[in-house]
This record gives sequence, C-alpha cells and structure tokens, in this order.
Amino acid sequence: MKITWIGHSCVKVEKDGYSVVIDPYEDGSVPGLLPVKEQASAVLCSHEHGDHNHREGVKLVESLAEPLQISMIDTYHDGAKGAMRGPNKIHILTDGTERIAHLGDLGCMLDESQVEMLKNVDVLLIPVGGYYTIDAKQACELCEKIAPKLIIPMHYRDDELGFGYDVIATKDEFIKLMGHVEIVRNSTIDTKEKPMAKVVVLLPQNHA
Repeated sequence: MKITWIGHSCVKVEKDGYSVVIDPYEDGSVPGLLPVKEQASAVLCSHEHGDHNHREGVKLVESLAEPLQISMIDTYHDGAKGAMRGPNKIHILTDGTERIAHLGDLGCMLDESQVEMLKNVDVLLIPVGGYYTIDAKQACELCEKIAPKLIIPMHYRDDELGFGYDVIATKDEFIKLMGHVEIVRNSTIDTKEKPMAKVVVLLPQNHA
C-alpha cells in the first residue's frame, strides 16, 4: 500500500488502483497548507470539524475493485469522553496482509480492548501536537502499547515550513522522546519499503 501525507491529518492510501482519502481539511482552515484537491475511490472522516471533514475537496471516482477493508473504533476528541470536542473515529484499513491505522484527532488514551484491536499494526498515523489531541508524551505511550512496525506523526506545527495551528506543538518533543527517527523530504511512502527508523517524518504534500 502507498501512503501520502497531504497535510495536517489528511492522508491518501492507495492499493491496486483503489484509493481512500482520510480527513480532508477545508480550504484555508489550516495555516500554511494549500487546498485539498484529490481524486479517490472513497473518503473517510474521523469527526465533523472543518479541518477534517471537507468531503467536497475529494472527487469520487469509480474503481473496478475494492482491495481494502475498513473498520472503525469509536473514541473521543478529548479527555472528557467527548464533552469538550465530541467523538472521534479511528479508521483501520487492511488489504488482508497489512494494516494501517489512522487515529484521527484522538484526544484520549485508549482502553485495553481498543489497544488490542490496534496491536502490531503495520503503520500507525498518530497526532502528536497536543491541545486538540493527545500530546507527544501520550503519543509515545500509545506507540509503546500498540507496538506498530512503522509510525508516521501528524497534526503538528512546523515553524520551518510554516504550517499548522499556533496552539499545537511541533514534532520536536515527539522525536526527542521516540529516539531514532528518519526525516524524509518526501510526501509518500510505500509500505513495502524498509525505512531506516521506526518513526518516519514525511513532508506534507500540500505545504504552501
């Protein structure tokens, strides 16, 4: 499977001509990111906030096959069982061999049964910026419990490239806590590739 980080929490997953865009953001909703203009077989949204539910930014196209199965885990966008920011859905995509988990705007820690559903996923897309989501320390704790083969951080601020909300943190603390990290100047990674590190930082495709 091929994964492209479009920016913020928006990613595109492709397999055998079939594609899914997850969490497209509204035009102008995320500082420093260009509008989402994608084509895909399907679009998924973790919750109904404007920086995650811009379905209109994705043109749906027909596909001859559907090689990906999709399942969900209901969670919360905050640590108060949704009282502050509402619900959040984790999406798990599998082609029968590999599994990719997109945590959306997860704002709470997961219980044992939820962790078990994610255990040993091949790729974990996880928010690390805090404020609206779990922070770097919580993200590292979850990564330890889930033990994914590959981790891709998302939903953070980058001062060098000039994208992301001012109130959320950069990726720096997460990288410091996780240790060996590979930073690539590329937006796309193939799950067949063998990166040098367990954590891979991608370049957002839509950075201005």
